[in-house]
Amino acid sequence: MEGANNRRINFQSRRCCSTPAMASLPDFSDSYIEEIKKKIRKRFERENGEDNAQKLDESKEKNGQDEEEKAFAVIFSLRNQVCGLIRALRVFQENKVDVAHIESRKSRKRPSQYEIYVNVHCEESQLKDLLHNLEHEVECVSLEEFEKGEVDISDIPPPTPTSPGFELSFDGMPWFPRKMSDLDKSANRVLMYGAELDADHPGFKDETYRKRRKYFTDLALDYKHGQTIPYVQYTSEEIRTWGTVFTHLKILYPSHACKEFLENFNLLIKFCGYRKDNIPQLEDVSRFLKQRTGFQLRPVAGYLSSRDFLAGLAFRVFHCTQYIRHSSDPFYTPEPDCCHELLGHVPLLADASFAQFSQELGLASLGASDDDVDKLATCYFFTVEFGLCKQAGEMRVYGAGLLSSVAELQHSLSPSAKVLPFEPETTCVQTPLITTFQDLYFFTDSFEEAKEKMREFASTIKRPFGLRYNPYTQTVEVLSNTRKIANLVSELKGDLCVVTAALKKIRGRKAE
Repeated sequence: MEGANNRRINFQSRRCCSTPAMASLPDFSDSYIEEIKKKIRKRFERENGEDNAQKLDESKEKNGQDEEEKAFAVIFSLRNQVCGLIRALRVFQENKVDVAHIESRKSRKRPSQYEIYVNVHCEESQLKDLLHNLEHEVECVSLEEFEKGEVDISDIPPPTPTSPGFELSFDGMPWFPRKMSDLDKSANRVLMYGAELDADHPGFKDETYRKRRKYFTDLALDYKHGQTIPYVQYTSEEIRTWGTVFTHLKILYPSHACKEFLENFNLLIKFCGYRKDNIPQLEDVSRFLKQRTGFQLRPVAGYLSSRDFLAGLAFRVFHCTQYIRHSSDPFYTPEPDCCHELLGHVPLLADASFAQFSQELGLASLGASDDDVDKLATCYFFTVEFGLCKQAGEMRVYGAGLLSSVAELQHSLSPSAKVLPFEPETTCVQTPLITTFQDLYFFTDSFEEAKEKMREFASTIKRPFGLRYNPYTQTVEVLSNTRKIANLVSELKGDLCVVTAALKKIRGRKAE
């Protein structure tokens, strides 16, 4: 246990709390935390008595197994939510894991956050269940097995990239997904809504709607990479809500939406069941997008952090909700819903140039600092969500937030809207507005122009390596040495040979 003591001493040396209890946590008093700890310990002592031990021994003999209890350290960061610590401790209690020691320290990077250190004694099978359940309540989880003195995080979610103390070896770069299946580790870190609704949400007092939201939340939380997205039997009320929004927006699109949007919207009507009496299924839409641009949809329970959402775009994965807004006001929603995703975002994700623009935004976010991610997210907001473009001398809309809002879609092209050219350095410092119309809108002449400007802007992000998405393996390759660069150049030479050969054949046909 010497390794355990050393780790705890190291943890304590960086603590900001004055006692091993959570004395510095602002939401909990000393007596309250001590009371919780006592209750948990009593519960474990009672449930792990001699009778349970005897039953466990008998079970092991029958199975021919001898699963040994070990000591582990679990370190996690609290989410910014009410009773966050209590909810986390309840997971330990429900999984019958013996808590031997608990303490906290302030984050070294974010003084407003805390890291919680818990020393536990349990079997490996118990620990696996604990970590699986804990990931829904906390920002990140790290595990250390004391007996081996090794870090073992192969079966648990990685830390939230902005959480303190969890970094890659690249000069403090935060964790980021390297393969598409890694998105399983971050897709369930929902920051807002999901099954829980705020008091000012239109559906807060509607028990039927809340149960329906829980159903959609469970679908999203259970989904794993590679699975078929579950098909949903929407209710007649949900279909009516969709139909109201669909009908009004469809009338506005010809005079407001950009040509790329209109082309793909018509294809979605033809191939994916886009009509007023039917809510398209995510699996059908995802297959359509994959054939068009390689993008895929992934169900999500609610708001993700900017970092987690942008990381999905790097793999051409769009986190998409399946639930729909409350029927009491079809033209208002305080959160993204399937009307916003399917009507606003999907048509342009089927456009090759726009898909590349979205993916490059995502790639730029991987391993970036919190400040750079915020800037990229703001650029995303004022382009992908609320962007305008000039086509045939007229201003048109390509932003999903506008294309899914009847009122703001009309406002954005009205004389009262203030519109400026898109310049990432200027746009990234603007303040996005959520509950009102935007004060400013930004336009570009084309998606290609937007891509070039964002590429130049992304080159200013400080990272000690380059990144490249490999579509064959669906992985992000870290270009951190000359050998990797040489391999990439070799691949590019092969592509150039194919292009050169094709050009020769085209020229030969013209010469005949």
